[in-house]
Amino acid sequence: MDPWKSRLVDHSDEDGLTPLDTLDPRALDDFDGLLRAMARTSFGGRRLGEAADVLEAMIRDPDCRVVLTLSGAMTVAKMNLLIAEMIERGWVHAVVSTGALMTHGLVELAGMRHYKARPDVDDAALFERGYNRVYDTYELEANLNRLGEVVGRHIWPRLPPTFSSADVLRVFGGWLDERSPGARGPVAEAYRRGVPIFVPAFTDSEMGLEVCTAALTAHMRAQGCDRSDAMEALQVGFDPYRDLVHYTRFVAKAPKLGIFTIGGGVPRNWAQQAPPFLDCLTEALGDDGPRSRFSYGVRICPEPVHWGGLSGCSYSEGVSWGKFAPPAEGGRYAEVHADATTVWPLLVAGVAQRLAKS
Repeated sequence: MDPWKSRLVDHSDEDGLTPLDTLDPRALDDFDGLLRAMARTSFGGRRLGEAADVLEAMIRDPDCRVVLTLSGAMTVAKMNLLIAEMIERGWVHAVVSTGALMTHGLVELAGMRHYKARPDVDDAALFERGYNRVYDTYELEANLNRLGEVVGRHIWPRLPPTFSSADVLRVFGGWLDERSPGARGPVAEAYRRGVPIFVPAFTDSEMGLEVCTAALTAHMRAQGCDRSDAMEALQVGFDPYRDLVHYTRFVAKAPKLGIFTIGGGVPRNWAQQAPPFLDCLTEALGDDGPRSRFSYGVRICPEPVHWGGLSGCSYSEGVSWGKFAPPAEGGRYAEVHADATTVWPLLVAGVAQRLAKS
């Protein structure tokens, strides 16, 4: 057919195109209905609706073990209970996070508060008043000092001679559960559910600094030495390779893997490194060891690929590294380019309603 005439013919049925629908707010009864309707629209709305479908499939797959990776100031932004809810519902089987995010979450779990920032106050004045600004929110220096006291008095004495970040968070969760049974928050809920929390860049956080401070002060008291001598001689028992091996065992045992990511950063890339690590082991040992790939993925992150903050870039690029199964082999992925605080609550609430209906 003449291509100019072919353009005038409706080929949508023969080409198998999916029709879109106008979103009618009067037809919506709940968050699930809104997400289903958004999946039949365009742009960011469609991406979020499709992310709900992938998250649902990931959760419903009985063989899938899901890793939640977290970066950004999500606990300062008061998203703590979203994390706890996903763990409590059994949607998440391991967590990989920044240390700062877990630290700020522990502040809230320990009964302290964050505050709305005032735009009319200079940052130098904030320093003098003991307010640490995280974009539009304050974390009090007094909060962090109180958390440091908890680490020194209650957490450090319970740690084994050699420990990982997952050990620290597990011990912290146990202490919280003893102090406030039933308290809701990421670390407490993870402890009760047996979900490990890994912090690969542990020393890049207030919590990591407080653990080292506790180690130094304990060494100074025991040896009767000063700070300089303690820093010269101290051997802290923190071993990040315990985290790597612990997490890799989890990945190797999982029949199928899914990943739910907020932001990017070290947590996302570290979580995705386990399949290549297993490949390295198999090649080095020359055996038929396990090989794993992620089969599901949902990410909420506002950054485009070329800024580099995605730490592993698109899921399609991850396929080339052997981290993700290609769609042709059943891989299902969704990426939502948005501020997580605006869409994450909707996604969790909507999928929870969807599962409750079935």
